[in-house]
Amino acid sequence: MKLVELLKNVEYELLAGDANIEIKSLTSDSRKVGPGTAFVAIVGAVSDGHSYIPATLESGVSAIVVQEGASFDLELIKDKACLIQVKNSRLALAYMSQEYFGRPQDEMTIIGITGTKGKTTTTYMIREILEACGHKTGLIGTIETIIGDVHTQSQNTTPESYTLHETFRKMLDAGIKTVVMEVSSQALKLDRTAGIIFDYAIFTNLSPDHIGPNEHESFEEYMECKAMLFRQSKIGIFNADDPYSKKMIEKASCQIQTYGLEHEADFKASNMALYSSKGKIGLTFDCSCIEERLTLNMPGKFSVYNALCAISVAKNLGAPDSMIVKGLADSRVKGRIELVDISDRFSIIIDYAHNAIALKSILETLRDYNPGRIVTIFGCGGNRSRERRFEMGEVSGQLSDFTIITSDNPRFEDPLDIIKDIKVGIEKTSKNYIEIPDRADAVLYAIENAKEGDIIILAGKGHENYQEIKGVKHHMEEAELIMDAVDKLKAKGINV
Repeated sequence: MKLVELLKNVEYELLAGDANIEIKSLTSDSRKVGPGTAFVAIVGAVSDGHSYIPATLESGVSAIVVQEGASFDLELIKDKACLIQVKNSRLALAYMSQEYFGRPQDEMTIIGITGTKGKTTTTYMIREILEACGHKTGLIGTIETIIGDVHTQSQNTTPESYTLHETFRKMLDAGIKTVVMEVSSQALKLDRTAGIIFDYAIFTNLSPDHIGPNEHESFEEYMECKAMLFRQSKIGIFNADDPYSKKMIEKASCQIQTYGLEHEADFKASNMALYSSKGKIGLTFDCSCIEERLTLNMPGKFSVYNALCAISVAKNLGAPDSMIVKGLADSRVKGRIELVDISDRFSIIIDYAHNAIALKSILETLRDYNPGRIVTIFGCGGNRSRERRFEMGEVSGQLSDFTIITSDNPRFEDPLDIIKDIKVGIEKTSKNYIEIPDRADAVLYAIENAKEGDIIILAGKGHENYQEIKGVKHHMEEAELIMDAVDKLKAKGINV
């Protein structure tokens, strides 16, 4: 492909060379450069790609794309490579990537989900329903990317633009015509999804998050970045009950649909009822557009909102009601209020709740089921905010009947120091707790001492499959800890 073809949707200035040269590869990684490569220099949060230009010249790079105002040596480059200058090199990379991979998104239905909470669970619900209908559906999100039977662990909620279009190409080549993906505010801010027209875009909810020097300067900027998705989509589907939906809709340029439980909406849920039986908990509800009552094998009002997102997309795509009912009943998300079925006497749940707000939400949700006890197992990450430890300790002390304080990615800190901080918060309350630094031992203790009607919640790690200690990630998965504990107890003649 010629460089000029890659640049067809990019505003640029040719500073040196011939834009009609043949390009064999495209990258923003200087380590992947060779003859025939177009290298896009990006100014990142940690390093500036322009500083690697001399190295790319030594590797025989054919074309270099630089950002206006960046520091580079024109005299060094002009006789060795074609030089293109753009106003925004990240944006240029996004447009160049889609051309490089042949615009695969134009041949697929693209569903994007944004919001502070609910993105991950909703993507899996949508995929479950569409797969049940016979639609081969790819998934891109926080936990993983799914292409057919291939599951690849994710590095970012939304990949960088080159990787995103490469993934679209792999999906299309595998016969996938529908993609459901999480779209983070950072991805929108950094132009990772630029140039993509989403067939459906969903807004789940908005609350203060990701505000800081390396993410968003303010809540207003965070909201504005989220709103960008609805200016590059055909149909926007909004949570009618979220207080920020009105502002998001005002900023949108797409067709509008809504879902909700409390306000009038195109897709409305009602008559929600909780159920618990033999260690399982969940809920049932009615939906205005489906005759049959729906069941979710997961707790929480927020789960109904997630289900409504999935229903709205499925109905737009013509999914039969029977497949929607089946898909929602079968939905499971690793590490997101994930019920592990090991006993009829008590329930045990894995959840990614790793801050006070998320922990409070899940514990209040579980309290609605009137359990015998709520037993919470959690720790806090090392080399992170101490305030989070105090807050999570206090929340668990207030809302749990018993807390087991343990370890969670201590990194370069002593786990006992982290536990000491958590105790500062929990000791403000009057609830019982115990310290068991080894997470496997903590899980074993909880299961061995479980009582009839208990709900045990393993909070903080969710889908993670490692424990980070002194810079080394050691394999560890919550579900495996649970099953190992069951095996140890069975070996001792104890049935759970």
